[in-house]
Amino acid sequence: MFTLRTGCRKLAEIILSPGSTPSSIEVGASATCLLASLKETMRQFFFRLGVLAAVSSLFLLPAQGIAKPHASSRHNKHISKSVSKPISKQLNKQVSKQQVRATRIAHAAAPKKIKVARKPAPAPVAVIPQKPSYGQLAGLHTAPDALALKSSVAFVVDQDTHEVLLKKNESAVLPIASITKLMTGLLISESRLPMNEMITITQEDVDTEKGSTSRLRVGTELSRGELLHLALMASENRAANALGRTYPGGLPVFVNLMNERAKSLKMNDTSYVEPTGLSSKNQSSARDLATLVSFAYGNATLRELSTSTGHQVAVGNRTLQYNNTNRLVKNPAWDIGIQKTGYISEAGQCLVMQAKVAGRKLIMVFLDSAGKLSRIADAERVRRWVESTSAHTGRNVPLASTTTTHPNLVR
Repeated sequence: MFTLRTGCRKLAEIILSPGSTPSSIEVGASATCLLASLKETMRQFFFRLGVLAAVSSLFLLPAQGIAKPHASSRHNKHISKSVSKPISKQLNKQVSKQQVRATRIAHAAAPKKIKVARKPAPAPVAVIPQKPSYGQLAGLHTAPDALALKSSVAFVVDQDTHEVLLKKNESAVLPIASITKLMTGLLISESRLPMNEMITITQEDVDTEKGSTSRLRVGTELSRGELLHLALMASENRAANALGRTYPGGLPVFVNLMNERAKSLKMNDTSYVEPTGLSSKNQSSARDLATLVSFAYGNATLRELSTSTGHQVAVGNRTLQYNNTNRLVKNPAWDIGIQKTGYISEAGQCLVMQAKVAGRKLIMVFLDSAGKLSRIADAERVRRWVESTSAHTGRNVPLASTTTTHPNLVR
């Protein structure tokens, strides 16, 4: 091939050859060849310069997706093939690889969705309607009163003057639930039995009437005095039953004594079949219960134990904390001398107590109240009414009475 170097050498030989005179034709031909060689050399130079620029641009791209150069011939062959393609296609290919890799990294870094197995829907629970009370069955709750009481039976009387301040179905005979324990406590406190005598809770004391529970397990040993405290303050059923069971002669003698004492107090609407109040056959009227409360108030033991706010008993290696079932004993606005609460479904919520209101000793009886706290609310209504009436008139005026005439509830 005629190159730039051979063209220059040929032209020099023609011109500088000694003893020769080159013709214009030879010089022209040599110059023409030299010019052609120069053009070919320049073309190859610019072509290689373009290749070098293309390769350099590839090295300046981000490192991801581009193989690093090395000295092997196989890699050089790969580079030459890549360069032979258009630069725009090569760049698009590299960008596409970067996008694919970035997408994969993003998917790998994204938090994976955790499939949580859904719990099966709970089986529908049968709702057992609450058993209506005797008062509800008799329609006593429909009777109106000026204070809008929630109790179907109410009776409020001045303990000293015997003035009746409020009466509502006061002669209706209804189940009295744990108000029964007030008579139980009266007989035990009057029995002169040793209060420090230890009594064991047995299977006979377990409630088979309503299936109620107790923290006094079978085998628990407590003194008679502690059982009396728990029965009056916390309405402990096993404690009350154990007190009657261990009375001289047993339960039959004790229950008979309860009824005899009721008659002696002229509580003619009252009857008992057991000492706890779990049986709906333990029944009385509001008037009779007011008589019992007034008489029991004269017993210092009953006053102290029934108004106690709380008591702890040691049972084996356990210490049990009991609290009063009547929250009003902790209320500084109340001055309560004696009290007892009660509840079974047949009786509704019940409350009896003696309290000093506006300087007067009042006996309050609320039976068959239609809510857990409604008996407390009724007592509050009566107290506010008595206080407001005393402040304005100096004396209380009895409210209009609402008396039932239901033949099955009046004796």
